[in-house]
Amino acid sequence: MESSKVDLAFQFAGLRMANPVILASGVIGISAGLLRRAAREGAGAVITKSFGITAREGNPGPVVTEVSSGFLNSLGLPNPGADEMKNEIIEARNGGVPVIASVYGFNEDEYAKVATLAKEACADALELNVSCPHVQEVGIEIGQSPELVYRVTKAAKSSFSGPLIVKLSPNVSDIVEIGEAAAKAGADALTATNTVRAMTIDIDVRQPILGGKFGGLSGPAIKPIAVRCVYELYERVPLPIIGCGGITKWQDIVEFMLAGASAVQVGSAVAYGDLAVFRELVEGLRDFMSAHGYTRLEEIIGTAHI
Repeated sequence: MESSKVDLAFQFAGLRMANPVILASGVIGISAGLLRRAAREGAGAVITKSFGITAREGNPGPVVTEVSSGFLNSLGLPNPGADEMKNEIIEARNGGVPVIASVYGFNEDEYAKVATLAKEACADALELNVSCPHVQEVGIEIGQSPELVYRVTKAAKSSFSGPLIVKLSPNVSDIVEIGEAAAKAGADALTATNTVRAMTIDIDVRQPILGGKFGGLSGPAIKPIAVRCVYELYERVPLPIIGCGGITKWQDIVEFMLAGASAVQVGSAVAYGDLAVFRELVEGLRDFMSAHGYTRLEEIIGTAHI
C-alpha cells in the first residue's frame, strides 16, 4: 500500500490533530518559540511546561543527571507563573497545532484558578499534572489519592471548558483506581504515565546526586511500566489514553497503541537528539501502517487485547 493512503489525522478528546505524536510537558515547554519549532518539526500537538499560579524556582541543583537507559530529574516544577505563561501560550498557538497547557496546584482551589488562567490564554486543552514525583504536595499527596484526584479534576473541569486530560502517576498500587476517579470527575482523557520515583547516589562522596535527593526517572527504562499502565487503563476506564514513557523510535509508538493508547507523548527523546525526532517518528509510524495495510489509527489501537 502507498504510504500516501495512510491517514494519521484524528480526533482526540475533541482535539483535531494531524498525527498522534505530542511534545510532552517538561522538556522545552516554557518558550513559545521552541513550542512552535516542535510543531514545524512534525509534532501533532505540544504541551507546555507545568505551571502554577505563581512563579516557582524549583529544587536546588543538581537537578538532572543521566542514568542507565534514561534521565533522572528533580527540577521541582520551576516555572515563571501563569501570567507569564499566558503570553507564551497565546504566541505558541501561531504554530498551527493544538497547544495543551500543563498545570499544577497544591489544592483544588489552585487547580481551579490556574485552569481559569489557561482558559484566558485560549489553550486548546488542559493537562493536569497530579503526578510529579519530586514535589511532595503534587505528586505524592494528590496523585496517589483517588479522592484528591477526583476533587482537583472536578475543580479544574468547572473552570476550563475545553478538553481536560489528567496525567497519572505510575507510583501507585492501582493506577486504574486513580484513572476511574479522574473519569468520574469529568476528565476527557488520561495520560499514562509521568516519571517513576527514583534516586541515584554518588559512591565517592556518599551522597545523593540530585539536590532534591529523589527524582523522576524517564526514558527507555520506564517504557515497560508505562505500557502496562496503558494496557490496564484501556481495559477498565472508558477514556482515550495518551501513552507516555520512553518513546524513542516508531516501534515504541506502535507498542503503546497496541496496548490501547490513541496518542503518545515524547519527551526524553528530544533530550537524546533534537526536535527532528518528531518527523522521524511520524514517518516511521506511517511506513509501518502502509506495510501492514492499515489506513487509519483506529485499526491499530487496542488490538493487543484478547
